Amino acid sequence: MYQEERLIAILDYLKQHHRITTEQICSLLHISRDTARRDLVKLEEQQVIIRTRGGAILPSVHQKIKDYSGRLKTVSEEKSKIGRLAASLIHDGDRVILDASTTVQACSEHLHVSDCIVITNSINQAELLSDKEGIEIHLLGGKLQKEHRFLYGASVIEKLASYHVDKALIGVVGISEHGLTIAHEEDGMVKRKMIQQAKQVIALADHSKLGTTDFYQYAQLSEIDLLVTDRVPEQGFCDLLERNGVELLVTEQD
Repeated sequence: MYQEERLIAILDYLKQHHRITTEQICSLLHISRDTARRDLVKLEEQQVIIRTRGGAILPSVHQKIKDYSGRLKTVSEEKSKIGRLAASLIHDGDRVILDASTTVQACSEHLHVSDCIVITNSINQAELLSDKEGIEIHLLGGKLQKEHRFLYGASVIEKLASYHVDKALIGVVGISEHGLTIAHEEDGMVKRKMIQQAKQVIALADHSKLGTTDFYQYAQLSEIDLLVTDRVPEQGFCDLLERNGVELLVTEQD
């Protein structure tokens, strides 16, 4: 096997498992430790890995979060399917909290219930739901995050403490062994309080968020009851959910 072929094989393994040891490279490619080290040096020179003691990991990719209107334009079919399935979990008479994520907004678009109370910190959620009959909206007041159109701060968290609801639907930027994470701390603090006020916590995440860790952790995996996603995760991630008592719900595949 040529070096270029080995480098591709190492990167493919890292994309799936996130880290690799020198011993694993030797076993996987049937090469010596010296050859494995040379391959890692080459990949490091290409700036596609970070070498660690005994192996390598992929570098963190910190993508700039688009503003809310930009994210709405890129709401995928996967998110729409997740939203439709999540909406089916909300019933007449439910009291629910909806956060400001675009995936949760996809749920609002498919929501058709009566005698339902919705509490949200999202201007867009409130506007969308205001056109639907049978839904009473409580918009949490606070400081406006202009780019992402959500309200946050001490007044939002204080007001949330007064509500006790059946369900909270929470979007995530990352969900992994490090729990639920997001880029913005102020948004994460509000989500944390939303989770604390609900009998059932439902996380919504498309497949690209699974196994990903972002900047700020706002909940442990064990704090959510149900994960709704669009693809069956790899076995290791399913095992992680099971250990933390999280039920998995996957949209129907075409």
